[in-house]
Amino acid sequence: MILKTLTDLFIRDLNRVRTELSLYRHEANIWAVLPGISNSAGNLSLHLVGNLNTYIGAELGQTGYIRHRDLEFSRRDVPRTELIQQLDQTIEVIERTLANVDPARLADEYPLLVLGEKTSTEYFLVHLATHLSYHLGQINYHRRLVEGV
Repeated sequence: MILKTLTDLFIRDLNRVRTELSLYRHEANIWAVLPGISNSAGNLSLHLVGNLNTYIGAELGQTGYIRHRDLEFSRRDVPRTELIQQLDQTIEVIERTLANVDPARLADEYPLLVLGEKTSTEYFLVHLATHLSYHLGQINYHRRLVEGV
């Protein structure tokens, strides 16, 4: 049950990131950084793609994804279409991976030490969903600030 719920939430929120990116009237604004704001919407989107493909795709789904975390925050001017394509591919990875996770595995320790202490796989998947939601809110706020909406 929790796997279906988490899958639905990941898909919902990644689609919302996709929508936010499409709502920027000026594509260049996706990469704008204003005073007091550390990351652009583009960099947050790249970060979410890297994060989910690493911790769900590579670790649980054995996709072979290799993360380049520094580029998630240093790349600039990736076309909106490419960002959306990466989000769509991430949705596919999440759907495929979580559909194949044995629910009994959720109680197992997550294979990587990420949060400074050992967690169950279920706990870490919930963490990833809330992490996505947090950055989605930042992207929404960024768009409204930068676009003056």
